[in-house]
Amino acid sequence: MTAPSRQCGEDDLLQVPLSALEHYAYCPRQSGLILLEDAFADDAATVRGTLLHERVDTPGNRGRGTVRTLHALPVWHDGHGLTGICDTVELHADGRVLPVEHKSGRYHPGGPADVQVAAQAMCLEAMFHRPVPEAVIYSAADRRRHPVTVDEPLRTRVLDLTDRVRDLLTTHHLPAPVADGRCRRCSMATGCMPHLLADTHRYRQALTDLYRLDDLQDTDA
Repeated sequence: MTAPSRQCGEDDLLQVPLSALEHYAYCPRQSGLILLEDAFADDAATVRGTLLHERVDTPGNRGRGTVRTLHALPVWHDGHGLTGICDTVELHADGRVLPVEHKSGRYHPGGPADVQVAAQAMCLEAMFHRPVPEAVIYSAADRRRHPVTVDEPLRTRVLDLTDRVRDLLTTHHLPAPVADGRCRRCSMATGCMPHLLADTHRYRQALTDLYRLDDLQDTDA
């Protein structure tokens, strides 16, 4: 069983990166900053993730027993307009195709990572023409593999988020900051300024402190 090649057509949907689904599921503004403003900031967690992916992001394949493993496999789903790269795809002798997404942090059931790996499974279904009912999240922090059932509710969630990200790419409208507990774990909090921008009064006060009052009035006119 070999990985298929892709043929693009003129009527292709605007492609949504698989990674953007995870970012949007975590925080729409985070996804918008990355996609629309090409903004990204590293912290300890993102650096750990980069180091973890250095091995699996090298394209190639290897076999062990009854399993053939593909690394950094490009995947897509023309019908849904999805595209991206799978960290690892296992091709089993019994015909099973299993995507394995590598994460440096702890696994949270039902979290954004489930969306990303489910989207990978849907792409693989279209490419290999066989069902992919299960995927795996490998957590380096947990040092274990976590199975993810790619059921209908999760598939519906993937398609809903795909539409939302595509709308973001089409309208170029940056989502508002959330200013909640997610911001403490986000490497982009400094540039996003969620707690400032989410508070209109503080935002206006900051503008007054930074600029002359008549400049602000001219801007509002």
